[in-house]
Amino acid sequence: MNPLFQKLMGQAARLTSRGDLQRATAAIQEALGAAAFRAPGQRAAHDASANDAVIDVQAREVPASAKPVATATAASRSPARPPEAAPAVPAEGEVLRGTYAGSTGQRDWRLYVPPGDTAAPRPLVVMLHGCTQDPDDFAAGTAMDEAARAQGFYVLYPAQAQSANPQRCWNWFKHNHQQRGKGEPALLAGMTHDVMARHAIDPRRVYVAGLSAGGAMAAILGEAYPDLYAAVGVHSGLAAGAADDLPSALAAMKGDAANGPLSHGLADLPGLETFAQGLAPKKKRAPRAAGRRTPTIVFHGDRDKTVHPVNGEHIVAACTQPAANDEAACTSEECVRSPNGRAYTRRLHADAAGRPLAEHWVVHGAGHAWSGGSARGSYTDAGGPDASTEMLRFFSGHALPER
Repeated sequence: MNPLFQKLMGQAARLTSRGDLQRATAAIQEALGAAAFRAPGQRAAHDASANDAVIDVQAREVPASAKPVATATAASRSPARPPEAAPAVPAEGEVLRGTYAGSTGQRDWRLYVPPGDTAAPRPLVVMLHGCTQDPDDFAAGTAMDEAARAQGFYVLYPAQAQSANPQRCWNWFKHNHQQRGKGEPALLAGMTHDVMARHAIDPRRVYVAGLSAGGAMAAILGEAYPDLYAAVGVHSGLAAGAADDLPSALAAMKGDAANGPLSHGLADLPGLETFAQGLAPKKKRAPRAAGRRTPTIVFHGDRDKTVHPVNGEHIVAACTQPAANDEAACTSEECVRSPNGRAYTRRLHADAAGRPLAEHWVVHGAGHAWSGGSARGSYTDAGGPDASTEMLRFFSGHALPER
């Protein structure tokens, strides 16, 4: 204990016993002042970082119907650190949640915000989960947040409502959810625009990807909104227009050849050549109109028993189908073994000028699961090539034209 404090408190006790309360009070006040004094260089251990502590507070996104409110961090209020020196988001990034309401409905969403300067425009990828999944499950299984952190992408995960589909599937197989300006495509495009308005998103670098039913809806969005989405990723999904009701959806998932013949030699993959025999062709999709074709990367396991792998070929055929007066696409192929264990065949498609149109990854021995995914989520296969990293790599090579 401070010796001076002891001396003064003793003096105060003696004055109190004599009845001199005024002088005793003065002695106590002087003793308290001595206790607070520290010699130069002395500092209590628990005060060592009192002026340097920074607490990052997550800002929760408000619904689209309300005006967003900026939430300050403790760092921006601290006089010891200028606001401009405070980190925009924590080093690992942060997750925001909210709800978007549009003219065709409303859905919840989860948004991953990458670390760094949030004032600088960043790319955005919209990730559409599969049936029975939700945004958190999908984010965990694909590990897309981790891949996005490394490359500086925002990641938006819309949530399908169980009231819209009992299994939380996106309604890709219903005719009223397949066109621009209608149903879920309009809702998802509106949600994308809303997030773009609230955050520093580069409007030329917005992408959409999905698994299974989410992959099928991603293909629809790429066809319906080529002016919004610069590229598309479809994993274990189906081509836009593959079905227009539940019976045709089940047929397409089984590999019905109604969407066009096998092309680019995919029929030599195990199991496909015998499957294609004897299927009566139905009405083909109309030829593509002239205009921008949305570049697409496709992943599909060749042992997928839920969505037949022939559907991956249909997606590639749709996005590489030449428009009027176009020359046919050229291709290259490589067969590689993933560092994770599975072999795969990768086919690259480009137009006559050499501009990339599509990549098709057929993962050998894989089923209905996200390739290279994590066991923390559902429908994943850790043995395949890393679909999340490869999709972001593909997306990074594509941007919408300058307007």
